Amino acid sequence: MTELHAAAVRVNGHDCRVWSKGQGAPVGYLAGLAGLPKWPAFADALALERTVIAPSIPGFPGADGHKALDTTLDWIVAMRELLNGADLEGPPLIGVSIGATLAAEVAAMWPHKVEKLVLVAPFGIYDANEPTANPWAQQGQEFAPLFCNDTAAYGDFLRRPNDADPVEWPIVMNRAREASARMMWPLGDTGIVKRLHRILCPTLLIWGADDRVVPKSYARKFADRIAGPTEILEIPNAGHLVDIDQPAALAEAVLKFLK
Repeated sequence: MTELHAAAVRVNGHDCRVWSKGQGAPVGYLAGLAGLPKWPAFADALALERTVIAPSIPGFPGADGHKALDTTLDWIVAMRELLNGADLEGPPLIGVSIGATLAAEVAAMWPHKVEKLVLVAPFGIYDANEPTANPWAQQGQEFAPLFCNDTAAYGDFLRRPNDADPVEWPIVMNRAREASARMMWPLGDTGIVKRLHRILCPTLLIWGADDRVVPKSYARKFADRIAGPTEILEIPNAGHLVDIDQPAALAEAVLKFLK
């Protein structure tokens, strides 16, 4: 397998890290609520067959610039710039949680620029009869059991990398939480229901069977509004962040869909 490669894309005057690894046709990967503090097992599994390109969303580990983004449109345009700079205009996009929301928004705004779409438990819709959880109202010790079944894997994923400054690292992670809140607070509703009909590409919607953040019923809310062909898949023994709970099973499902 190829080594992990790091580059940067300039968005609104700020650097956003772009990691890439693997072989084969490119695929974009936008991570979830914690961003990418380190290269995850899910991406390693994908990289056996694909070149995985993982841009850091503004404000998340590896990227600055979230304070310049005030509206949903600001975030969408910033993501278009980031994806273009990372050579991801055209290839399939995989998004998890908040990353899935942004992937869906880009596919809706520029429907011919995304070949295929994988959305893992996206935010973007809010139904008061089946409300989503509010991750930004949780205390630190409540994060792991809310987001993942495998709390040990979640803790390991967020643990400070060896090359990260121990004083700076908590600030980095708090900034990621701030960025996600700036994008989604309080209800995670971006108004995407008005734009989902513009998504034309084949779309795979994946939910963890034990998602405690976005109800599984939201998969149908997305699928019924997307114009392109859709599939819904539930992965057992997984919470909201399926890429952390079940990286191998998620990679297998994604690779099958991309073929």
